[in-house]
Amino acid sequence: MINVQNKWIRGAIPALLLHFSIGTVYCWSMFSQEIADYIGFSKGATEWAFSFAIFFLGMSAAFLGNVVEKNIHKSSLIATICFALGMAGTGFFIWFGGNSYQAGQGHANVLSLIGIYICYGFIMGVGLGTGYLSPVKTLMLWFKDKKGLATGLAIAGFGAAKAIASPIMQTMLEKLGDGGIYKMFYILAAVYFVMMFIGHLLLAKPADWVEPQTKSKDEGIIATLKREPIYSYIGIWLMFYINITCGLALISQEKMIVKCVGLAGFAGLISTISAIFNAGGRLGFSAWADKLKDRNTIYKLIFVLSIAFTVIVLATRGIQNGAGNTILIVFVLALIFIVNAGYGGGFSNVPTLLSDHYGMGSISAIHGITLSAWAFAGLTGNHLANFIVTHSGEFITSEQGFKVNPTGYQNVLYVTAGLYAVALLLSLFLVKPTKKENK
Repeated sequence: MINVQNKWIRGAIPALLLHFSIGTVYCWSMFSQEIADYIGFSKGATEWAFSFAIFFLGMSAAFLGNVVEKNIHKSSLIATICFALGMAGTGFFIWFGGNSYQAGQGHANVLSLIGIYICYGFIMGVGLGTGYLSPVKTLMLWFKDKKGLATGLAIAGFGAAKAIASPIMQTMLEKLGDGGIYKMFYILAAVYFVMMFIGHLLLAKPADWVEPQTKSKDEGIIATLKREPIYSYIGIWLMFYINITCGLALISQEKMIVKCVGLAGFAGLISTISAIFNAGGRLGFSAWADKLKDRNTIYKLIFVLSIAFTVIVLATRGIQNGAGNTILIVFVLALIFIVNAGYGGGFSNVPTLLSDHYGMGSISAIHGITLSAWAFAGLTGNHLANFIVTHSGEFITSEQGFKVNPTGYQNVLYVTAGLYAVALLLSLFLVKPTKKENK
């Protein structure tokens, strides 16, 4: 019988330490403008650092899934070193870029931007991918009867990291004075290294778990995927990709939508509540799935809710007509919160849905391959929304003095509604139900 204490010391606590650390990648948007101003580039140029980080998160998870499968201590150490090194390197290139910009009397140094892309995008991205994967299978092994609750807890930590870290980072920027932006990265690199290294030392699989033996590193994955028709896996990958793409499309415009409906003064509060819904969706939807015969039911629910609230806002033209109208504002906020919850819930349900379909033997590798959907969504989601807003509608000055594009934001919703409908069809007809035989 599994020792209860070990479930937490060897599973849940190290998972939270790892995911609370790497989840701060989502804080980039709160200081990307400040970095852009400091090194002399546009905000759009610096935003690519986040896109690259998410891309390499997914791709490193896909290519290093076998490393995680074989040795979680090796993979968690790789995650710790890469994440901390990438964050410290980002701080260095911000410092370098700032000095060059000032010395060059307003001429930005492209090497600083490339350095940030490499450090925050590639190096940290590898740390993100291996760090994200490392504790997931371990949690499912420790909490065999409540896999969804266990993985949801850790992945909720990833989602909640932004809500917890954002005010701390903001305070640091205010207290550190001149050059606070790069000093903050140095401090965070040290803090997160300690947190993740402790998580690395604690993380361990149950002593009674024996990894299945395969003749080659690829045979296990290929043979496992052949258990079911390949279209079932394709359906899972595509609906996961669509859910992330739609989530990022709306979340990337969330701040401007809030300003558009006249709530600029509450933008910080709404962002925090959104992060809570994001984390709550990761934990709540996955725990709920434990009680269902087929975890895919959760995805159907997520897509139906997302479509319903999107259609309501579209039908009422809530973004365009919301300013000063309490009911329409409630509809818009409800959409933002529901999409955030569904976005988070989509992440936490993937590993358990895959384990129900394909068993636990190669779950880290299969989960890693599936996270490639996150990589491509990271490149398409927010940039799709930016393209629509830039090329449709027109920017006007709101009553509070902000430049907003109400029509453009509404047009983003037309696209996401269509994509959610495609995802719903995939979950209904392509992803076949299971009886949790592999649980």
